[in-house]
Amino acid sequence: MVTNETTDTPDPAHRRPEHVSDETVQALGSLSKALETTERARGHLYAFHQLTGSADLELDNAVRLLREAGHAGQAALVEREILGRNVIPGHWTFQIIEAYNKTYYRPFADLEHAMVRELADGRDHLHEAEMKESRRSRHHPDHTARPPTPE
Repeated sequence: MVTNETTDTPDPAHRRPEHVSDETVQALGSLSKALETTERARGHLYAFHQLTGSADLELDNAVRLLREAGHAGQAALVEREILGRNVIPGHWTFQIIEAYNKTYYRPFADLEHAMVRELADGRDHLHEAEMKESRRSRHHPDHTARPPTPE
């Protein structure tokens, strides 16, 4: 299959504006990579939140089973000392996520987006798009610059 001109040329949204230097593309690529790493960290924070919440909910079962097994004192101890406990002073995991999002994640994401708008006319992922162009085999059906346009 031979690719057509539509799929074999980069999307204009991923072409570097003339005024953007190599250094700017590299800097924005590095900033984007740092934000992507932060996205991954944020995902781990949500995993921490969900796993901790699941563990806390499972304690209901442990407390019930301890009581059924005749260990009311131990059940009461788990209930009093661990069930619903703060994970750090004054915080459940949702509060940690809220503080992280407000204090770090959203300001970082907003700054990265603003810099892409200011320095690259809002064209995102220029570094990756240029890397793709340099690495793909032209006119190969599995190396097209972009998806085919719907007919």
